[in-house]
Amino acid sequence: MSSPRKVVELFYDVVSPYSWLAFEVLCRYRNVWNIDLKFKPAFLGGVMQGSDNRPPGVVPNKFYYMNTDLKRLSEYFVVPLNPPSNPFEAMFEKGSLNAMRFVTAVAEKNKEEDVVVERVSRELWKRIWSTDQDITKPASFIEAGLKAGLSANEVEEILTLAKSQPIKDKLKSATQEVLEYRCFGFPFIVCHVNGKAEVFFGSDRFELMAHCIGEKWMGPQPLKPTAKM
Repeated sequence: MSSPRKVVELFYDVVSPYSWLAFEVLCRYRNVWNIDLKFKPAFLGGVMQGSDNRPPGVVPNKFYYMNTDLKRLSEYFVVPLNPPSNPFEAMFEKGSLNAMRFVTAVAEKNKEEDVVVERVSRELWKRIWSTDQDITKPASFIEAGLKAGLSANEVEEILTLAKSQPIKDKLKSATQEVLEYRCFGFPFIVCHVNGKAEVFFGSDRFELMAHCIGEKWMGPQPLKPTAKM
């Protein structure tokens, strides 16, 4: 008899490049490990404020390191990361509140289809972290939604829904939920194992996470054939 699938929740914000890395790796592993992957869009700005944390972008040495780090990680994880021309403006001046409300509205509209949330999130990450495009304006959400496979009518409905109070409240609720796990940044992964929540921060804890949930880490591309000696 097979054991029940372990619920793994990924709390993320598309303004976070490290969240994109974790997102892609977990998408690759969801049919390799015995897990039920749940996407949990939340607002990183609210997490930073609620945890009294400072983002690496406002600490000069961390910001310098992050640029180098992302180039190496892009190659290692095989994710097309290419920082925007003005990362500080994209991350801190423009921010991601409207983008995450849009993603939350997508999730609400497609409760039984995580694949839609997956595709829309990926398109938004590509815009900010690969092609240096906007993720704050309605036109940007329309383009991302259409590229993700939504119809023009569906995108318009989601844009309207994203402005509603219930969606604003749902995003606040998800942000508060992850703060209750003592979150201080994204990506934040919550694994539910034997009635206990095991939490992991960052995109570099997969080997430890696999150990804790009884699975095997096989690198960032588990389905890639390995050459025989």
